[in-house]
Amino acid sequence: MFTRMLKLRLLNAVAPAYFFAATTVTFILHFCLFIPTIFPNPDTSLKSSTAFHTTVFLFLMFNALGNYIMTIKYPAESDNEIAIPVCSPSCSDKVDSHYLLNGRHFCKLCRKVIFRRDHHCFFTGNCIGNKNMRYFIMFCIYTSCVCMYSLVLGVAFLTVEYSISFENPLTFLTLLPLSTAYFFMGTISGLQLFLVLMLYVWLGIGLVCAGFCCQQVLLVARGQTWCQMQRGELVDNRSPWKANLKDVFGTRWILGLILPVQTVEMYSEDTDGLKQD
Repeated sequence: MFTRMLKLRLLNAVAPAYFFAATTVTFILHFCLFIPTIFPNPDTSLKSSTAFHTTVFLFLMFNALGNYIMTIKYPAESDNEIAIPVCSPSCSDKVDSHYLLNGRHFCKLCRKVIFRRDHHCFFTGNCIGNKNMRYFIMFCIYTSCVCMYSLVLGVAFLTVEYSISFENPLTFLTLLPLSTAYFFMGTISGLQLFLVLMLYVWLGIGLVCAGFCCQQVLLVARGQTWCQMQRGELVDNRSPWKANLKDVFGTRWILGLILPVQTVEMYSEDTDGLKQD
C-alpha cells in the first residue's frame, strides 16, 4: 500500500505540471506559428479571420483555465469535520480514500474529509465533490474544445507549411510512425515531429475529457457519485434528473456555460448527507 500511495502522490504532483506545460505549449504554438502562418497577409478579410480565430481561442482557453481555478478555489472538503480519521493498514476501501458516514469520504491524498466525494482529480490536485463539480464538468468541456480547436489549427498549419494532405483518412493514423521514421532518417525537422506529436496529444486529451464529461453529467443526472458507483451502491434518489442537474449547475446555468462564475448555492451538508445513506 505504501508503494501505491507513493505513486499516487507523485502523480498528484506531476499531473498539474503536465497540464500547465501543455497549456503553455498550446499558447505558444497558436500565437507564434499557427496564426502567423495560416493568415500571413495583412488583408482586411484575413485580419477579420485572424481576429475571429484569436477571439475563439482566447474564449475557450479563458473558460478552461477559469473553471480549472474555480475547481481548486472551491474545494470539496467538509466544513463540519476537522479531525482526520485514522485508517488501519487493512482498510478494505480504495487505497486513495476511506468511506465514512453521511456521504463523507476521507481522502488519503488530500488528507481531508470530503463531502459527497466523486473522485480525486490529479490534474487539479484535489477532490471533486459537492462544491466544485460544476466547475470540473465545465473544465472538461472547455479543455476538450481547446484541444479539438488546436487540433484543427494544427492540421491546417501542417497543410500550409509542409504541404501534408489529410484528404485520405489513413493519413492521420500513419502520420506519427512515418514522421518518427523520417525524423531519424533526417528527412524532417524536430519541430515538425513535435507538432505531429502535439496533434495526438490534443486528440487524446480532447477525447478523454469529452468522454469523462459525458460520464459525469450522467452520474449527476442520476444523483450518483463515482465513489458510490464503484462501491456498487444503489442510490435511492427520487428527485427527477432536471432537479439533480439544477443542484449542480444552478438556475443561471446559461451564464455558467459562458463564464466561470458561481451560479449555485453551496450544498447543505446536513441535508444532503442524509441522501447518501
